[in-house]
Amino acid sequence: MRAITFQGTGKVQVDNVDDPTIEEPGDIVLKVSSTAICGSDLHLYDGFIPEMRKGDILGHEFMGEIVAVGSGVTGFRQGDRVLVPFNIACGQCDFCRLDAFALCDTTNRDKEKVEAMYGQSPGGMFGYSHLFGGYAGGQAEYVRVPHADVGLVKVPEGVPDERVLFLTDIFPTGYQAAEQIGVGPGDTVAVWGCGPVGQFAILSAFLLGAERVFALDFEPERLAKAREAGAETIDQSSEDSFDRLSELTGGKLPNRCIDAVGMEAHGASTIGAIYDRAKTALMQETDRPNALRDAIMCCRKGGSVSIPGVYAGVVDKFPIGAAFGKGLTLRGGQTHTRAYMERLLAHIEAGRIDPSFIITHRGTLEDGPGFYRTFRDKKDDCIKCVMTP
Repeated sequence: MRAITFQGTGKVQVDNVDDPTIEEPGDIVLKVSSTAICGSDLHLYDGFIPEMRKGDILGHEFMGEIVAVGSGVTGFRQGDRVLVPFNIACGQCDFCRLDAFALCDTTNRDKEKVEAMYGQSPGGMFGYSHLFGGYAGGQAEYVRVPHADVGLVKVPEGVPDERVLFLTDIFPTGYQAAEQIGVGPGDTVAVWGCGPVGQFAILSAFLLGAERVFALDFEPERLAKAREAGAETIDQSSEDSFDRLSELTGGKLPNRCIDAVGMEAHGASTIGAIYDRAKTALMQETDRPNALRDAIMCCRKGGSVSIPGVYAGVVDKFPIGAAFGKGLTLRGGQTHTRAYMERLLAHIEAGRIDPSFIITHRGTLEDGPGFYRTFRDKKDDCIKCVMTP
């Protein structure tokens, strides 16, 4: 089959690789009908996530049709059209029983490596390095899906791929980002980063009843989409985040802040941003926390900061004093995707949201290497690339 494979920092290519097969009774093999490039895939592409190996198949946002079923699978059959959450969860451990699927105790086959970094390991993920199980990803014609009865969600008949594809990751990620810090009626929310996750965080904040939502970014096309969703926008290329948010809120500042950028936050041309670029270039710091610093400094006393943006290692100049002094609550973590898929599918079916608005580029797997460059470099007004193998 054809698949997009990692070849080293800044290089991916489409290769012929072996077709996947059933390995465990709970497996299915999926024929991929749609797959996307996620912003967190760029962390792999840019070399910020360790334990990527040449030839690894990328991709964790995908869906398709079941073409083979393991003997232990009871809820699905050949021909079913399904969504696949990016986390791989066993359904039986203490965390899965609490719907904390991203923290599954059993599915990370490389957990010793992560335990050395974090103390404990989260669960496995598709296409996301040998820190998280080394599972082949879904930017391919076919993919093996373990624990099918736990993760898969059937697609309602007649619903096109583009309306539901993002239930596999970025829509639940944006929703959890808002929900986990208690966004609700009357809240003032600020979202750093108007890429795909940021856009869904904005929409989710409104779904949860937020009174005002501010969107901060450097890219005009992303800010335009945020305005279309109802957000008030701040262009960080020409406006200071704190000063503008203070002005717009009468000095109160937002009480719910969301860092939807993560470890590759470039930041404005400040001393902190320049410091981070230099440190990461020299491999003396793994992550650039510009957006997170900004969110903490701009959050109202007693408020909450959500971190759906991916961080991998350690950061410098972290404003722990501000977080402590203002009594802030910080929540982060990988999304417990399966816990949200059906409730968000209900919003889609009711017509309250059509997630396909985020797609700017469509193509095939053969377009993938070019799409990675375009997405990373924010060329051609690129926000989201979807491929049909």
